Amino acid sequence: MKVAVYAICKDEEKFVDRWMDSMGEADVIVVLDTGSSDGTVERLRSRGAFVTVENIVPWRFDVARNRSMELVPEDVDICVCTDLDEVFHPGWREALENAWVPGAGQAVYRYTWSFNPDGSEGVVFWYEKAHARHGYMWTHPVHEVLKWVGEGQPGPKVRVPGMQLDHLADPTKSRAQYLPLLELSVREDPEDDRNMHYLGREYMYHGRWDDCIATLKRHLRLPRAVWRDERAASMRFIARSYAMKGERRQARDWYLRAIAEAPHLREPYMDLAMLLYEDENWDGVLYFTGCALEILERPDTYICEAASWGSLPYDLRAVALFNTGRTEEALRYARAALDIEPSNPRLQGNVRVLERLQKSDANLEGQGTV
Repeated sequence: MKVAVYAICKDEEKFVDRWMDSMGEADVIVVLDTGSSDGTVERLRSRGAFVTVENIVPWRFDVARNRSMELVPEDVDICVCTDLDEVFHPGWREALENAWVPGAGQAVYRYTWSFNPDGSEGVVFWYEKAHARHGYMWTHPVHEVLKWVGEGQPGPKVRVPGMQLDHLADPTKSRAQYLPLLELSVREDPEDDRNMHYLGREYMYHGRWDDCIATLKRHLRLPRAVWRDERAASMRFIARSYAMKGERRQARDWYLRAIAEAPHLREPYMDLAMLLYEDENWDGVLYFTGCALEILERPDTYICEAASWGSLPYDLRAVALFNTGRTEEALRYARAALDIEPSNPRLQGNVRVLERLQKSDANLEGQGTV
């Protein structure tokens, strides 16, 4: 099979070599540069990429993606869309070809969207930006997705074990364009539940609490908003916005609604546990962190947040146990948190303090004073 990688970029010279090294397993690499002012174009061409320079006005991600796809040769079998701040693990091409079947439409593969400060994986989900050359187009001004526009039904999606893409985000890159593009997307298709959810979330990122609440309540009313995980996320973001407005009872109630909507997810339990932690409601913290830790299967969707699957549940339990006079149990959970995040100085300090307290209690008990 013939495999092509295609991408859009602007002013990303510093990523070119890393990206080209990663994408080199493809037969052809094509890039649409949308107006770089640095050496991105020259560096890409020197590394063997086929680069076209074209401004997209007004800017839309779907238009740019579709234009870059048009640059892919017609005889390509599989197209793989990536960005220059992403890298594949070696062997991705072989894994893709091994999983691909005749007539397949898209490939689904593992994607690490973010990393924790210690280098461990943060948000991980399964991506589907590899697809057959013909019959697909990108849609939506931002958070664009592939849409089948060919004849008949699209081919099946194939899952690709061993195909791993990492997003090594540039922290200097602005998100300023996302909000107006999401507002445009919702105006264009007000019944699209996905981008309504994303718009509400974006309002939350911008601290526009009332807009977040109103938009996500609209999301929950949409007929197509049936995915429980995303509905629960909207409820959690509504709760978070109410909390930021100082309306903590409303926040609590919406967190409880999120738990009822998706009791199989850790995130709603942990969000409510954090709210109760701030209120020093230690029994509540213990109950909801306990519920979270009973969930052992980590979902493979973007809804899954790293904190709920890291040290946080154990850390909050340790604090709550300490504050309810259970030092020995607190130490056990503090050690569990530290095992997950061994370089965290605060967690290290918690363990040291609890170990001293336990030793002191043991000494007093041995002297018959406890």
